[in-house]
Amino acid sequence: MPDQAENTRAGLLDSCRIAFVLSKTLSSAMITELSQIVKQHGAEVLEPDRKGKLRVLEATHIVSNTIDFSQYKDAEEYMVPVVTTAWIKNTVARGKVAQVRPYSPDPRMIFSNVILTCADIPDTDKEIIHGATMAQGGMYTKDMTKQTTHVCALSMDHPKCIEVEKRKLKCKIVLPHWFDDCFRLGKRIDEGPYLLPDPEILRVGSEVDVRIPSSQHLEGATSALPDMMVEGKRTATVFQQRRVMLSPDLGINARARKILVDIIEGGDGRVVESVDACDIFVCQFRDGDDYIKAAQSAKEVGNLAWLYYLIIHNEWTSPLRRLLHYPIPRNGIPGFENMKITISNYGGDARTYLENLIKAAGAEYTKSMKADNTHLITARMHSEKCDAARDWNIEILNHLWIEESYAKCQIQPLTLPKYHHFPARTNLGEVIGQTMHEERVLRAIFYPGGEKPPATNKKRKSMSDAKETTRKTAPEFSVMNESSPSRAKNTNKGAVRNQPPVGDFVTPAKGRHVRSGKENDTPSVVSTGSRSAKAQAVSKLQGLAGDIALYEKEKKRTGKDGPWGGKRAADQIDKDRSTRGSSLAEEAEVEEAPASNKRPSKKQKLSSLPQVEMRVCLTGYKGWVGDLAKEEADRKKLRAMGIQIVQDNQPCDYLAAPHMVRTQKFLRGLAKGVEVLDSNFIDECLKAGELLDPNDFILKDRENEKKFGLKLSTSVARARANRGRLLHGIPIYCTADIRNGPEAYQAIAEANGAIFKIYRARSGTTIRPTTAEEDGGAPPDPVYLLSATEPTEKALWSKFEKMAQDGHMEPRIVTPDWLLDVAMRQELTFDKRFLTKNWYRNG
Repeated sequence: MPDQAENTRAGLLDSCRIAFVLSKTLSSAMITELSQIVKQHGAEVLEPDRKGKLRVLEATHIVSNTIDFSQYKDAEEYMVPVVTTAWIKNTVARGKVAQVRPYSPDPRMIFSNVILTCADIPDTDKEIIHGATMAQGGMYTKDMTKQTTHVCALSMDHPKCIEVEKRKLKCKIVLPHWFDDCFRLGKRIDEGPYLLPDPEILRVGSEVDVRIPSSQHLEGATSALPDMMVEGKRTATVFQQRRVMLSPDLGINARARKILVDIIEGGDGRVVESVDACDIFVCQFRDGDDYIKAAQSAKEVGNLAWLYYLIIHNEWTSPLRRLLHYPIPRNGIPGFENMKITISNYGGDARTYLENLIKAAGAEYTKSMKADNTHLITARMHSEKCDAARDWNIEILNHLWIEESYAKCQIQPLTLPKYHHFPARTNLGEVIGQTMHEERVLRAIFYPGGEKPPATNKKRKSMSDAKETTRKTAPEFSVMNESSPSRAKNTNKGAVRNQPPVGDFVTPAKGRHVRSGKENDTPSVVSTGSRSAKAQAVSKLQGLAGDIALYEKEKKRTGKDGPWGGKRAADQIDKDRSTRGSSLAEEAEVEEAPASNKRPSKKQKLSSLPQVEMRVCLTGYKGWVGDLAKEEADRKKLRAMGIQIVQDNQPCDYLAAPHMVRTQKFLRGLAKGVEVLDSNFIDECLKAGELLDPNDFILKDRENEKKFGLKLSTSVARARANRGRLLHGIPIYCTADIRNGPEAYQAIAEANGAIFKIYRARSGTTIRPTTAEEDGGAPPDPVYLLSATEPTEKALWSKFEKMAQDGHMEPRIVTPDWLLDVAMRQELTFDKRFLTKNWYRNG
């Protein structure tokens, strides 16, 4: 019987093909853990395709905790359910595949995580509440269950309410008034004022002040024309493999444009000059040939505020998600031009947002209210302006009217009850900024025709056909070798992890941080945001001889701006990398020799150089070993073909190597999701005297794939999906005396988003002490120390373990091969064989 039960459980998800979406709320560690769980129950986990895209047509479920991913629209069109991680957890806990409706991450489904039961509610009201909750993403159960989240009741006397109190269940007991107010607004407001046994709405008058809430949905979206400048070097991997066109109508100066170009290309994107060549089109207004062409061609079209949002957050969001992230209508919305609108009871970002939204709609915003005002937008019905508006017969509405009028591109009827609804103890600022654009509305008015989204009635393949197709076309990959022991769970729970300023804690586990101090300072490295002078010149002023001449001069420079630039890079790699027993042994091969210091001839015809078509980073290439003259001549020939050879800390389009190698260059390049070519491509181009098709030279290395236990094509696909966030926010320490030095490991870890620190344990702690109770009872997150078994390194182990345990974290002292394996697989896994004590004991 136990075997039969286990077999049934193992086949729970056997008809499911699940794709995961990496985000700040769904980390690599969580994806790995959940992937193992669903596989144990019979599901197939879909790897991304070669371009790093989700296999939407082959999926039965897409697991994401947000709708902020580029293929969400495709999933909607093809009716592939997108569910949160709670769907997996509840499916496994109940032993039955859960319905998808309550687990949608779409904020428009306002009751998507609500599982409701009713207590002492009249049958007629119960049916209304039941039906409306279901229609907006919730579920209704007749009886109390462990999954119930809300009990709708009029008092605490009903057996269901008594059971909640007796068993101390986490579900909330709310008055039906809460559902009524949510239904009227079409938004989910806070349950606080409606909670039994002592609901605020029954004991406090509506005239009493209500705290103005923060506007969590408006961050970076209060204006279509941000007045800030993105300064400094930023990692914007969100632009990897994406081509961006900046429209002339943005009206930004040359300095601002250069900063944006540097950030985009520093994140391994490209800035292009034509709509046909771009994936992303950034403009200010919803008009002009370029806008119409880009929108009709299903490009991503957004404004400068949206571009800044992507840069600052380094995570994808649709420009349709927030109203002021999409280009504005040049002359506003018809009908608004004669309106004078003022606002009341909104504060902070919400007030700024409404001011700018009113102006974008074409109306006049007034700070104070006079008799000639036409409309008052307010979050509550109690203020001096509200009193004056009633005396002067001025229309009083909530913000939903202006938001929905702007989103629908026409003035909405003032008679709709939702625009005049003001819950007694709620400031509606808490739901501002949730209204979204609809693509079909924008298309009908601003760019009719062109490419249509995929039809919703298009039949997808049957599960059996699609599964067979997946077997034939998807890259084969085993999460771990059959012979390897089971991997321990990685309990990094996907908290938002950002590295704070120096001087604060920087290990961000459950809101905790690691303190930066002198004992853990690491050598500075050249930012990946830097670009060669040539790439800057070509992207900004194509074909101008003066800039190209400056580039030629710069290209000959030996590189004195950082430990990994120019001649110093090649010299330092050759000098520092030992070939004895090192997993970085291949780094000792001459990968890129320095350019000559000889100045270009004045008679050289600089203007004949073509635009850079591809930027290639070489590693392990032996064609120029010991022959600087040949290298110099070959580089010029390649550049004349449109091929630029770049360093590994610069933006690149391709990585070229004779075979798979676990070198710094190879693993940093792989993290960028670039195509990996056989370095024979360079030789063949030189032989042919022209740029050949790189697709004919994709690296195939079965021997090393077998050696490392992976498929290169799968790693590249994962890297494109990860966009440099595989180890986002993961704290990785390294001993100062590690073989080969910590710098190479730092470069690899940071290329994948990790927080890297050198551990010397001289004094103090860099993880804030905390307890399980302070962390909400959650299991400890892992923290890694890269270490070998040298006496000076082993002496640090006990101190590191104590520091981690005092901070309620799980210490993992691992060999550097763990990091190299993770970076090569592009999957965050952990196997106990990588523990240093096991690795060296097992040989």
